[in-house]
Amino acid sequence: MKFQIVHETSARIRVQLSLPRMTVEQADLLETYLQMVQEIQRVAVHERTCCVIIHFAAGRAKILDALSRFSFSSPQVQKLTPAHTGRAVNRAYQEKLFRMLLGKGISTLFFPVPLRIAYTVIKAIPYLYRAVRCLLRGQLHVELLDGISIFVSLLRGDFGTAGSVLFLLGLGELLEEWTHKRSIENLASSMSLHIDRVWRKTAEREECVPLSQIQPGDCVAVHMGSVIPLDGTVVEGEAAVNQASLTGEPLPVMKRPGSTVYAGTVVEEGSCVLRAAEGCGKSRYDQIVAMIEQSEKLKSVVENRAASLADKLVPYTLAGSVLVYLCTRNAARALSVLMVDFSCALKLSIPLAVLAAMREAGLYHITVKGGKFLEAVAQADTVFFDKTGTLTHACPTVAQVIPFGGHEASEMLRLAACLEEHFPHSMANAVVQAARKQHLTHEEMHAKVEYIVAHGITSTVQGERVRIGSAHFIFEDEACRIPSGETEKFDALSPVYSHLYLAIGDELAAVLCIHDPLRAEAADVIRALHELGVQQTVMLTGDSAHTAAAIAAEVGVQAYHAEVLPEEKAHFVEQARAQGHTVLMLGDGVNDTPALSAADVGVAIRDGAPLTQEIADITIAADSLYELVILREIAEKLMLRIQRNYRFVIGFNGTLIVLGALGILPPAAASLLHNLSTLGASLHSMTNLLGRREAARWKEPSPQAGDPPLPAFGQGPCKKQPDV
Repeated sequence: MKFQIVHETSARIRVQLSLPRMTVEQADLLETYLQMVQEIQRVAVHERTCCVIIHFAAGRAKILDALSRFSFSSPQVQKLTPAHTGRAVNRAYQEKLFRMLLGKGISTLFFPVPLRIAYTVIKAIPYLYRAVRCLLRGQLHVELLDGISIFVSLLRGDFGTAGSVLFLLGLGELLEEWTHKRSIENLASSMSLHIDRVWRKTAEREECVPLSQIQPGDCVAVHMGSVIPLDGTVVEGEAAVNQASLTGEPLPVMKRPGSTVYAGTVVEEGSCVLRAAEGCGKSRYDQIVAMIEQSEKLKSVVENRAASLADKLVPYTLAGSVLVYLCTRNAARALSVLMVDFSCALKLSIPLAVLAAMREAGLYHITVKGGKFLEAVAQADTVFFDKTGTLTHACPTVAQVIPFGGHEASEMLRLAACLEEHFPHSMANAVVQAARKQHLTHEEMHAKVEYIVAHGITSTVQGERVRIGSAHFIFEDEACRIPSGETEKFDALSPVYSHLYLAIGDELAAVLCIHDPLRAEAADVIRALHELGVQQTVMLTGDSAHTAAAIAAEVGVQAYHAEVLPEEKAHFVEQARAQGHTVLMLGDGVNDTPALSAADVGVAIRDGAPLTQEIADITIAADSLYELVILREIAEKLMLRIQRNYRFVIGFNGTLIVLGALGILPPAAASLLHNLSTLGASLHSMTNLLGRREAARWKEPSPQAGDPPLPAFGQGPCKKQPDV
């Protein structure tokens, strides 16, 4: 691609593309391509001006080379087409807004009076229809007030007032719809599958391949805890599948040979082999957008309260208008009262504030599945943390393999990797990566693998039963023993590490020492949460009491519970709720799902198990726990904004009603001020809750057009390998 460098600094380049025009789809494609260039930190593509702004730290030559090699017609580039972006939505609504403002200006400046009157009457018909429909149904809703005020203005010949009311109502509806659509797009984008590799089943073996290589008719193996990558039909195995992302069903559905499964659903128990119905990118998972749009159960209490209060105030506004007329016999005063109501601003500004807060959270890689969860975050006074993969990095490493019973360390690592490679967990990834670094290949020699959540894995290798997992699983559940004469060696295991125990037959064969470094920001995050009003922080872990105590002291949590099972985690959460606390639970693994479900609001790490993200109410990126602090700040400021909106709407509109009843404010002025106040409150509700300096304390948001760069905080030292 040809381009010209328009402006350049040491960390930023602005280039002008040699294109006559650029479509929205092309802009999305180019931006996705450049985001994959390692040297690029941020990139923004502006399709209207055909220019690109690139922020980088180093590698200028590589960036320019990547841009010059880019081609829209390249098959490799075409595969990068994103499924969900907000660019098309923004373009569509920007054009609608421009046409609306242009139409209002042209009609006001150039239309003759008779034509303006006809235009106003035509525009009023839909509002009058809604008012009549409410009346016939016996509903006293805000649509009735809008219709009556427009009708009375037309009846009095005050077409200027009627035109202003119609314009402001239409503008408010457009802005509300725009914000709602953008929020839905952000949510759909963050809930996209993001699956890179899958297990393709052949007659000989299972092989890990890129998802893009899967063709219709190929067989794909999906194991417990993994997300189903494609629509298809089960041909082998049985699995309990969580379909809540598509159907809203709370309970898993059993899938057997012949059953249809859908992309985006999650295998809770068992495993299966499916025959792909379509290739990559053609799945039913896009229906998630429609499901979100139709869902009403995720509205916050304050949203429902605002909508209910708005409708309840309509009769009082009507009664006030009638009372003013009976007392003054002045139709103008009565109309002034009718032109002003509380419900319009309440119904518009508060839902917009919630949707805008969800959109703003998306800028910081936080996905909120409903407004009610933001309200719960703001009220939370107790936060429970899982340890592994949450307070620690989701990239543990194998520090040492200690063999027992005369086995070789390398062979035990090879065997452990063979068992662990099928399951999405941070420790499993650590074992697989350690074997890969030592160039230890592990062909599929074992029989069917059974995964027992939060305990371990069992299988059969060369006729012998093999187990790997926690001490509780190996020594208590499975009754394995330490080889004779090696008890002292076992007792000398360092408590600094977490341990995975590998047993062959009924005897311990090796202990894998796992080093899982704490997140550098963990202590700061916990301290910041306390400053933001969280009363108690608690750590839950399956580690030994000695290890848990050391970590708890280092990160600063007030309490901890060690050697807990998944159901015990949920019990501690339920116990806190029973004591009257509002509980937030943060976790990343399948073993955290009971506790996430039991909490008032469950927050999952996005790089964790797919089932965890499915059950969680909110997901945050894995790069930094600072996003939890940002989430808390956004939630608290949202509640504060809603309270201020209540006070403003009641105070301002109450003043307008009094002035109108006294005859100080004519109907046209009352309508204009009322609608302007509604529009102003709505526009203010759509603004970001966090200022740039305030947000910069924690994390850098996603790049927005024209934004100056912010300093980045809390970047993790390593990235977790993708689960396969």
